[in-house]
Amino acid sequence: MRMFRQIIGATAACVALAGTAFAAECITNKGNFGAYKQTLAKQAAANGIGQRGLQALDNAQLSAITWRFESNPSSQSGVSQGDPAVFLAKRSGSSADNFVKQTRAKIARNPNTFASIERAYGVPASLLATIWGLETSWGGYLGKTPIVSGAVTLSSYCRRHPKFESHAIAALRMADRGIITSNTNGGPSGELGHMQFLAGNWLRYGVDGNGDGRADPYTAADALASAANMLRKNGWKAGQPFGNGTSNFGVLSVWNDSGNYQRAIAFAAERVDG
Repeated sequence: MRMFRQIIGATAACVALAGTAFAAECITNKGNFGAYKQTLAKQAAANGIGQRGLQALDNAQLSAITWRFESNPSSQSGVSQGDPAVFLAKRSGSSADNFVKQTRAKIARNPNTFASIERAYGVPASLLATIWGLETSWGGYLGKTPIVSGAVTLSSYCRRHPKFESHAIAALRMADRGIITSNTNGGPSGELGHMQFLAGNWLRYGVDGNGDGRADPYTAADALASAANMLRKNGWKAGQPFGNGTSNFGVLSVWNDSGNYQRAIAFAAERVDG
């Protein structure tokens, strides 16, 4: 079995972020985005972000799709669907049954990877493959929004600020380290890679899942192992049920705080196992 190695220093970097008080003021007008970036640049520099990260911030543009989603949350796919099957159908563009079949097929094509991850972290293949499918169609669609622009736009918006400003700083840190560039695309909220991690969560939980000595969110094995690591470190209990009302179901909130999303994950994963 390949060992899963934590990237040295990632946790320490994220802890430092979490303990810092950010002074950039949120905005409600798109015209103030430039001023927000100027203030954020000072905070980034104070947090040790170097020239590459600051240049990525300078290049960041207000993401229209991010701003639109935050201005009108109901426009987001499936956000108003309480029925998990309906949510899955809308999110995947297919039926819930077809999504479950595709998830089983993905596990069957990668049995060793999923088995190794479950041995290491205690998170079953059914759950990880379900999240993978919901996030990126198993790596088929990684997003079209520049990660830094999406993360900075989200952190600037008053409804999300300051909760997401640490993730914007983390995205700049990733750019500074060369993990991403200002042109690397992801989700509209700054999500990245196969599992669409927020940048701060990747720095905290990212692990090397394929044994090549580095944690890469764009390598499926690394992304899957990192998702399992994140769940385990937030209280996931190996071998325990994860249906609605269980302790493990509650852990899913660290992945996504939407009850609709959590119910869809559990609903699909239980059927994949069945």
